[in-house]
Amino acid sequence: MKDLYGSGILFFYFFKWPYVIGFPYLYYVQGMQDNYILNALWVYCLFLIFKDFYTMYKDIKAKKSHKEHKEKGE
Repeated sequence: MKDLYGSGILFFYFFKWPYVIGFPYLYYVQGMQDNYILNALWVYCLFLIFKDFYTMYKDIKAKKSHKEHKEKGE
């Protein structure tokens, strides 16, 4: 089970950007037929990208706050 979980993490870590960009191209330009599983996968990858941006923003904000407290001597 650990191997399956680890491979899923790696798959979505490296696959989400090409899939989020490439899927609309395949769907609208190349005429790919509607597939609910692939649509759900695209939404999930989009969610993971937003989560990454939120985590990055939260970390930057926390580092900035920590740096300001350190400069004040608190």
